[in-house]
Amino acid sequence: MGLARTAAALVRASHAPPTVAVTAFAGAFAWGVGASAGRAGQVALAVLAGQLSVGWSNDWIDAARDRAVGRSDKPVAAGALTVRTVRTAALVAAGACVALSFALGVPAGAVHVVAVASAWSYNAWLKATPWSWAPYAFSFGLLPSVATLALAAPRVAPVTTTTAAALLGVGAHLANVLPDLEDDAATGVVGLPHRIGRRATTLAAVTLLLGATALVVLGTPGGATGAGLVALGLAAGLAASAAWVAAWRPGRRYPFLAAIGVAAVTVAVLVGAG
Repeated sequence: MGLARTAAALVRASHAPPTVAVTAFAGAFAWGVGASAGRAGQVALAVLAGQLSVGWSNDWIDAARDRAVGRSDKPVAAGALTVRTVRTAALVAAGACVALSFALGVPAGAVHVVAVASAWSYNAWLKATPWSWAPYAFSFGLLPSVATLALAAPRVAPVTTTTAAALLGVGAHLANVLPDLEDDAATGVVGLPHRIGRRATTLAAVTLLLGATALVVLGTPGGATGAGLVALGLAAGLAASAAWVAAWRPGRRYPFLAAIGVAAVTVAVLVGAG
């Protein structure tokens, strides 16, 4: 297998869209709360390493299940990568995550490593339990504090920001699972979305995503701004379109991409608010 082909397969196995999105959001938020461009870049690198480790560990741990249901979109299941290769990549990325995280300082490093460990717990165990949502709430809820603890004057992120991030994480989880409900159930993965059904999962995803944006917009010091209300309207449009696609085109990935869009809108409001 050629090096270029392996590299391309590793990019696909990393779950590139959410990996890039979370990395960009973390860096932008760090800059928005006062970090220098260099420090914001360091935050982004640490988060990138963590997200790569999570994405690769997912494809490593799920390899047998993905093969069983013919997941041609997964490089390991499709034969483009070996399990050994993706496992090695996940472990190397995890090691880099630890080093890059603690380069931000002990408080920020410890919080980020715990957040990434929580995400690994989803891949390894919790995704098949009623608690599948918990690692998303916990890990995403901690992420803003990674940025604020990396500042020259470290501090924990505000409760409103932490709560909004947790809501975004759970909403994204629910939206991401929608296209795979049947395949997951066929291989024994029965998390919260599988237990409550497609309709309830769709409604919960839309509610949580909109709730996160509303919390940030309405919680802006001094009250909601015109730009904030426009952002809330945009988020509502994305969430509504995601619900429509989930209902009428259940196999499409659009709801998850819309969830990333809502997250981008919410982060933009946070960065704009400083």
